[in-house]
Amino acid sequence: MGKWQEMTKEELETQYSPSKWSPRLVKDVIEAHIQTTGDATRRAQAATQVLLNVPYGLGEGEKLDVYLPKEPSQTFPLVLYIHGGYWQLLSKEVSGFAAWPLVTHGIALAAVDYDVAPKGHLEEMVRQVQRSVAFAAQQYTGSSGLYLLGHSAGAHLAAMVLSTDWTEFGIVPNIKGAFLVSGVYDLEPIMHTYVNDVLHINWEVAQSNSPLRCAPQLEGRPGCPVLIAVAQHDSPEFHRQSWEYFEVLRMAGWSASFLDIADTDHFDVAEKLFQEDYLLTQV
Repeated sequence: MGKWQEMTKEELETQYSPSKWSPRLVKDVIEAHIQTTGDATRRAQAATQVLLNVPYGLGEGEKLDVYLPKEPSQTFPLVLYIHGGYWQLLSKEVSGFAAWPLVTHGIALAAVDYDVAPKGHLEEMVRQVQRSVAFAAQQYTGSSGLYLLGHSAGAHLAAMVLSTDWTEFGIVPNIKGAFLVSGVYDLEPIMHTYVNDVLHINWEVAQSNSPLRCAPQLEGRPGCPVLIAVAQHDSPEFHRQSWEYFEVLRMAGWSASFLDIADTDHFDVAEKLFQEDYLLTQV
């Protein structure tokens, strides 16, 4: 497979169509993903103490669902889950599926909502997620640290958080680690696919909001450990982007690790986080 710039439009769109790479024999893998994560979220809400629609900003879409530990200690870790959906689908309503295994081990989870396209613009999505992290740091001062968990487009947004200049927020969140799962770290190829029919991002937006292009902002910072995971059945382009961001982090002096998870596709690599014995859940 050559460089993305050498691909035809059809080849590029195939590379950035995760459902086309799934080996699962289901009619619509995206619908199956929404059904699975929605069901697991509802089970988690029924079985845990959860604070719904906690506002982290003034916008209608700026809310968190916070799943609290069953037996909270005075200082508990807080995981912020940032959903995917190519910046135009999904919500926190189907994003609490990973809560149950965490809360049973004294870890809180906050599912982050943000305004997806067409209502939301990509630059503002980045700002919203940054605000959610700053809010969590200020609101949950008893937390022993924040951990970012992002899937697909959510991994992109979580990676942008790592490059944030926190000066204007008046707080430097105690981010202890980040788990980036099947993410997109360079938006330029996305500009030339069907995904941009709704996003409408231009070159300037793609450059300033691509974690791979924000690498200079990482250098010299006391970075947190970052795990970059990719599904076995993600496309070669998703594998390439994940590996390149992993290398960028290491070159910037951050502690980064890379994990290629066998027998998973772009969707169930995250779905399985509701399973206590799943590899990523254990990590």
